[in-house]
Amino acid sequence: MKKKILVVDDETYISLMVSGRLKANGFEVVTANDGQMGYEKTLAEKPDLVLLDIMMPGVDGYECLRMIKTNAETAAIPVMMLSAKAQQADLAKAREVGASGFITKPFKADEMLAQIREVLAV
Repeated sequence: MKKKILVVDDETYISLMVSGRLKANGFEVVTANDGQMGYEKTLAEKPDLVLLDIMMPGVDGYECLRMIKTNAETAAIPVMMLSAKAQQADLAKAREVGASGFITKPFKADEMLAQIREVLAV
């Protein structure tokens, strides 16, 4: 059975690139372009993994992650942050809020896929 991944990023180019690479590697992909929509799609779709950008208008990645992790329906879904913000403080904050991993932009597709497979154990 295909693993479903929700990609939440306000940059259409990034979203399309990541989605295309995931689909080419056998994943089912759902997308959202902001944190609020990402949270709503997490509730509706129950993905196996959420890839979440940090810097987005409105509800940012940290707030979306908090919303996912504090809802009993979605708390067990692993969330990996996908961001150009890669300072130690950003990594620490993401882990503190409950992120399962952190992919730094720009990233190599093979490295992203390896981290995703590790988190999903596939």
